[in-house]
Amino acid sequence: MRRTGVADLPLHGGRAPRWLFERMVRLARALSLVILEEFGRREFLRRLSDPFWFQALGCLLGFDWHSSGLTTTVCGALKEALRPLALELGVFVCGGKARASLRTPEEILSAAERAGLPEEFRELTEISRLTAKVDNNALQDGYQLYHHLFVFTVEGDWAVIQQGLNQATGFARRYHWFSGELSDLVETPHSGIAAARKETEVLDLTARQSRPVRACLCKLLQEPPERLLREMARLPCLSLPARHSLTERDLHPRGLRKVLLTAYERPPRDFRELLLLRGMGPRALRALTLTAELLFRVEASREDPARYAFAHGGKDGHPFPVDRCTYEETVAFLEEALRRARLGERDRLSALRRLSRLGEV
Repeated sequence: MRRTGVADLPLHGGRAPRWLFERMVRLARALSLVILEEFGRREFLRRLSDPFWFQALGCLLGFDWHSSGLTTTVCGALKEALRPLALELGVFVCGGKARASLRTPEEILSAAERAGLPEEFRELTEISRLTAKVDNNALQDGYQLYHHLFVFTVEGDWAVIQQGLNQATGFARRYHWFSGELSDLVETPHSGIAAARKETEVLDLTARQSRPVRACLCKLLQEPPERLLREMARLPCLSLPARHSLTERDLHPRGLRKVLLTAYERPPRDFRELLLLRGMGPRALRALTLTAELLFRVEASREDPARYAFAHGGKDGHPFPVDRCTYEETVAFLEEALRRARLGERDRLSALRRLSRLGEV
């Protein structure tokens, strides 16, 4: 399993016209059927979890290359396209944007029950919740999640596509996960991160550098809450190193005492359990991280894990170069899928024309 990438996109309001969405659903269904038939369910999930491939798919379906709306609309089209064929194909698409994302656990359980899958599939609801906690809380890059799609198969493979919004900049960042290549859900889960911009104020508790901090956080929560709060009150807030950029409010967020009491009564065995504690939001985790750093002399990563981008990368290579090998392989794969898809010639030719314009973005 692996979180396979992140993409930053400018936020565009509105939604796709109904006629466009219906066309996207038909095309998404035709392409998905070809990929599933020719390459299998695992390869289908692997492709969805590749940020560049997903972006190219959205462009092929007829959506704006640079738009943040591509994520929610393509995911919505895929869900609509595969819903009536889910039992036949053995692929289930759950969740979505805003309130639909909150129904993800319920939809996972419902799909597993309809397919007659074993009890172990209930664990997917916790994995769904954990991936959201990691990208919203453990990786604090300024983006708050508002979209969460969970796709799984009858074999137990899964992929996650979720998106967060930075209210200050108006950018949206997309996160991809894939179960097929990941050994640890909370440490260095990326194979690549694509972003239009690197953020300067980041707390990345998933970095390998942050491993000692994660261990110390679990130790901290074994302390009686009142003792820990007294220690935190004595921290030298005004003489912190500049890299922290934290305030008194960061050290003492609302609801912290209640979180500490919950953790003390049932201490988390590891960082994964810590993230899933009720009430352990980004502010509480940030305050505890700073406390651990100062008390134990450890240091969490403040580097944005974003490494490259394609959302704004043009042929001139600015601001980040497009990987030509990746581009050519993606286009060739989609072209072949289009040729084999059960589509009318007009729809096929229109999609191929859109695909041919990928090199111009």
